[in-house]
Amino acid sequence: MDYQRFISQRSKARKPSAIRAISPYLHQKDMISLGAGQPNSGTFPFAGMSITLKTGETLDIDAQLFNRSLSYDLTPGLPNLNDWLRELQNIEHKPPVDFDLSIGVGSQDLLTKASCAEDVKWTRNRVFTLTLKCDLADVATDGYGIIPEELEKMLANWPESNPSGKKDQPRPRCLYTIPTGGNPTGSTATLERKQAVYKICSKYDVLILEDDAYYYLQFAKDRIPSYLSIDKDGRVLRCDSMSKILSAGLRIGWITGPKPLLERINMHTMVTNLQPSGLPQVMAYQLLDHWGHSGFFKHVDQVADFYCQKRDEFVECLNNRMKGRAEWVVPNAGMFVWLRLLGGIEDSYDLVMKKALKENVLAIPGVAFMPHETKTEYIRVSYSNVSKENMDEALRRLANVVDKEAASGKAA
Repeated sequence: MDYQRFISQRSKARKPSAIRAISPYLHQKDMISLGAGQPNSGTFPFAGMSITLKTGETLDIDAQLFNRSLSYDLTPGLPNLNDWLRELQNIEHKPPVDFDLSIGVGSQDLLTKASCAEDVKWTRNRVFTLTLKCDLADVATDGYGIIPEELEKMLANWPESNPSGKKDQPRPRCLYTIPTGGNPTGSTATLERKQAVYKICSKYDVLILEDDAYYYLQFAKDRIPSYLSIDKDGRVLRCDSMSKILSAGLRIGWITGPKPLLERINMHTMVTNLQPSGLPQVMAYQLLDHWGHSGFFKHVDQVADFYCQKRDEFVECLNNRMKGRAEWVVPNAGMFVWLRLLGGIEDSYDLVMKKALKENVLAIPGVAFMPHETKTEYIRVSYSNVSKENMDEALRRLANVVDKEAASGKAA
């Protein structure tokens, strides 16, 4: 593939840092460095580190790795962790083409850099594009994610199909998607859907930015294969995250994809935050190395089972409290349910941000997820961190608010 057409002018203008370029050689045997301005680790007050797991086990961080984590290191991340994650991608996704991998400060860090590296013209998530000079074109979805026929229609009829009405814009070059446990819809794309979407993207030479933070929170025994696993062209940039499976505060994510694109993302990192933080990386690596890949898969299966039980409890409460007041699709993964409010309610913003708040119940108004900030009757609710008792009480309060809004005749 010709990746140059996907790279923004700003990204093309970045050049490799001469200082960062010597980083790989700093740990080379017999190398004497007069180049890097590394602070002397002998002046650091930290001597060592250990982690206590909930199993009662204590992991002592390898002394050499610990000392390394206190200093500047490689832009793509700690080599030990990078190699472990590469092996994970090969085991889980078996990418059909060669790939590169970089670690970031959470997947959002990498998604933002990917959006800046490419000439993004098309995404369902406006968070990354509010400050970029691009227009958004949203594609219709259902309970199984992107509808391939709608995607094909938009691309085939461009620029007449351009939601902005502009006729001088080129066809979109990048598709952003959350295929598993979608945020906010909770929808999960089937393999057949992914294959159909991928075929269309291949036909029109569109990159796929696969944001799959909820991939390991699938509730079925067999996980649905990723876009990365069917990527024969090298057109997928896949973002994974440890936030949902190890710790959100670790702020560790990783991006997998074609080397020419990851090089641009790495150059962005070089001129911003230099590298992912050392201590979280070494903590994660020590745990993952202790578990091995089989232990990791056992852990994520347990996490998925936990959220599956939460989902079941929440759906039971929804059936008891919200039937006739809202419609929803039961999610097969993730943490969210996308509620469509009934009773003539057309705009959920005031209902959620004013009236529900007065009743001490929190939700997210659907407008927060609309590419063009259009009014919507949808709201996003999450079951991830709520007891069954509080689920029921929260939905009781929400039901009362919906009833009052519908009865007032002021729903707009």
